[in-house]
Amino acid sequence: MKKNIIPLLIAFFALGVVNAQEFNVGTNVVNVGIGLGGDYGDFLTSSISPGISASYERGIWDIGGPGVISLGGYLGIKNYRYETVGVNSKWTYTTVGFRGAYHFNGLEVENLDLYGGAMIAYNIANFSGDSVVFKVRSRIAPTLFVGGRWYFNDTFGVFAEAGYGVAFLTVGGSIRF
Repeated sequence: MKKNIIPLLIAFFALGVVNAQEFNVGTNVVNVGIGLGGDYGDFLTSSISPGISASYERGIWDIGGPGVISLGGYLGIKNYRYETVGVNSKWTYTTVGFRGAYHFNGLEVENLDLYGGAMIAYNIANFSGDSVVFKVRSRIAPTLFVGGRWYFNDTFGVFAEAGYGVAFLTVGGSIRF
């Protein structure tokens, strides 16, 4: 039992002395990622492209305590194709959104940015092909998301985000400026 507690105490105190906040008021970040999963299409879909997305956010408010609120935008695209004898159909979903996030700086772990937020988006559906059997419609899509970024230096990092834009899970690169 002592063997397990000592490393935990060392880690706890080491986290307490690090004083880096990875997201502040005025921080700008651009994410570009590839998404996995999603609820467009159905079990009859012949092929699905990965979701491709980009987002931007800027630190706007220091809310006192361990956090900063950011505001920004989101753009994503995903394609589905259904092919069978005599039928060739394609759906393209483009998601455009406005998002806000809370960046938790309370852990004070150098190079780590943990965040969660909400987005209001509009999913634009486009259809081309031979069949109109499947219902295709554009719609407003509110969503919640959580994510984290790990920076290799002051500018470049990687991120993972769960929630919903054009995918349930998105991973990719981040540029901070």
